Amino acid sequence: MKIDIQTLAAKKAGSIDLPDDIFGLEPRKDLLHRMVVWQLSRRRAGTRRTKTRGEIARTGAKWGRQKGLGRARHGDRKPGIFVGGAKAHGPKVRSHEIGMPKKMRALALKHALSAKAKDGALVVLDKAELAEPKTKAVRQSLGQLGLDNALIIDGAEVNEAFARAARNIPHIDVLPVQGINVYDILRRDKLVLTKAAVEALQERFQ
Repeated sequence: MKIDIQTLAAKKAGSIDLPDDIFGLEPRKDLLHRMVVWQLSRRRAGTRRTKTRGEIARTGAKWGRQKGLGRARHGDRKPGIFVGGAKAHGPKVRSHEIGMPKKMRALALKHALSAKAKDGALVVLDKAELAEPKTKAVRQSLGQLGLDNALIIDGAEVNEAFARAARNIPHIDVLPVQGINVYDILRRDKLVLTKAAVEALQERFQ
């Protein structure tokens, strides 16, 4: 697959061949969905916890006689129906992470990249660098490229001036190639890769 390389000034700077085994696959929705679920489940802290009846510091004595008061025959004050009582079947500290093989995660990333390429939502930049962190300059450049909702992936290191300028623009994310992930790719309309990012991805999947 051949795609044009663009500059921040929206000018053509040659073209690049993208490998079909990374950018030319037929996207599988089931695999992408499973990957997003895996990512979001790993973000959950799982630290919510409520007390059981055995952990409530209230009397365990029968607080009323068995018959004659017209009330339920409670044996103590710890049930959840009482104020300050326990929580029935409440959450416990646990891990929400689900299993997903490493090879399947790598395949899901390829399918996410292929999905953007197939939809025409993939842009390759020559480089994403600025001399000064000027948000106005980045906003103007992205506007010329038609990018108002995009994930920008640079090489091993992100240009600090560009990243600082872009972080003030809503719906624009900038990540190094090590941070590329399926969820962030799918949540943005466009995917922007620099030449360095493309080369790093090719090396990664070799």
